[in-house]
Amino acid sequence: MSVRDLIVLGSASAVPTKARNHNGYLLRWDGHGVLFDPGEGTQRQMSRAGVSAHDVTWICVTHFHGDHCLGVPGIVQRIARDGVEHTVDAAFPASGAQYWGRLRHAAAFRDTDVIRERPVSGERMPLDTGDAPFTLVARRLSHPVEAYGYRLEEPDGRTMLPAGLAARGVRGPMIRRLQDEGRITAPDGRTVTLDECSVPRPGQKVAFIMDTRLCDGVHELAGGVDMLVIESTFLHQDADLAAEYGHLTAAQAGAVAAEAGVRHLVLTHFSERYPAEEEHRYVDEASAVFGGDITLVHDLDRIPMPPRRLTGLQEGQD
Repeated sequence: MSVRDLIVLGSASAVPTKARNHNGYLLRWDGHGVLFDPGEGTQRQMSRAGVSAHDVTWICVTHFHGDHCLGVPGIVQRIARDGVEHTVDAAFPASGAQYWGRLRHAAAFRDTDVIRERPVSGERMPLDTGDAPFTLVARRLSHPVEAYGYRLEEPDGRTMLPAGLAARGVRGPMIRRLQDEGRITAPDGRTVTLDECSVPRPGQKVAFIMDTRLCDGVHELAGGVDMLVIESTFLHQDADLAAEYGHLTAAQAGAVAAEAGVRHLVLTHFSERYPAEEEHRYVDEASAVFGGDITLVHDLDRIPMPPRRLTGLQEGQD
């Protein structure tokens, strides 16, 4: 059974708190696991969440501030210790290769050769995902150190309509032929086209945006996604600090989601300066400008992808 969800392993910003670990987010996608920004303690959080090193197929680091990468040594060594046999691709800013090297070999251990490095550079860089059921793009953001956001997309497809197939006598292996060839001859001699028996199925899309000011990269990554996982380090009262340190406010995150047509806004990366009883203010500020679904995450939350939406004909129509 395929699973598509986001497991929150940590949601603090620079300083972890009693309730929030450093960053860490595992996006599970049909047997693949994309681990974003493993901060300090991620290995233990994975154990608490019931996921293992074998679930990780990608490690994507946005930048090399400690709260986004100090968990890399533990994850790498756990991959080695647990004998993970599949390739684990590791994407990170090329300008921080020296930091990646130090983290990758931070302590003595019996190493593994399954980790394949994928340094990213330039304004926008597609990553080769091979036969994975998604594409992955890194986009440059605006932070005091070089930082990238990531966008994962499933290719568009089509959903077959059982009523339309039955009405035309198309069944069994004929359905696969229709999908592959676009048209077939039905048992009664009629030509049946794929458009008559299916509707477009937009591919699902996720954007992961951590430390950044507002910039073109933020809007490009967020455009039309089903789920936007985005930092909201500050509240509006501290917007000047957010701009100075290269971060977003909850209100800015909400505005990005509204402008981009996002379906589900996921707020994370919270500053320790605000007490827990004021967390509702993040949602209040974001919801003032964004009318869609909003989740303010807590550690070990599991957030499912929004249900698919179809375009064009609805099932049962001919």
